[in-house]
Amino acid sequence: MFEEIEKYAQENFIPIIRPLSRQLLCEQVKNLNPKKILEIGTAIGFSGLLLLKSSKAFLTTIEKDQHRAEIAKNNFKKYGVEDRVKLICDDAMNVLKSFANNNEKFDFVFLDGPKGQYYRYLPMLAKILNKDGVVFADDVFLHGLVKSNLPIPHKSRSMVNNMRKYLLLLEKSNCFDSKVLDVEDGIAISRKIDEL
Repeated sequence: MFEEIEKYAQENFIPIIRPLSRQLLCEQVKNLNPKKILEIGTAIGFSGLLLLKSSKAFLTTIEKDQHRAEIAKNNFKKYGVEDRVKLICDDAMNVLKSFANNNEKFDFVFLDGPKGQYYRYLPMLAKILNKDGVVFADDVFLHGLVKSNLPIPHKSRSMVNNMRKYLLLLEKSNCFDSKVLDVEDGIAISRKIDEL
């Protein structure tokens, strides 16, 4: 499914969701049957296409990189789903603040943008997610560094510490019921159980 996009991603070193994680993502979406999905981190549109194929939802997807956003736009058009997608090229935090201020709501969030920002996004996601909505966060183990007891390399330290913050926030949250799965590079699935 979408093999040529996958091939392009591999050839151009663009990270896309791994096979077991994508299977889990598609199952979650099929079971939840959301009407509105938010994706943070469009890249070239691979996971967005998976989300649309697994549901009848409308997808809002955010990508900061202009070049990748253009490729994603073309891929959505190529597969005939552009009428079900709103692609926003901006910093995710700006967009999330705007959604929160305008009381924009979503049923499902696929969180796959800058890993060091997950913990900053969480309070905003809590505001814009409908009750029983789900946040599916990918790559929460950061190549095993998050779970490691070894010293963290300097260049990864702040990202790892921020991801640990994210997982701790989920653990202590009264707003979300979360489980962290040891699948590939780690997935956190959080269901909103209460308003803030």
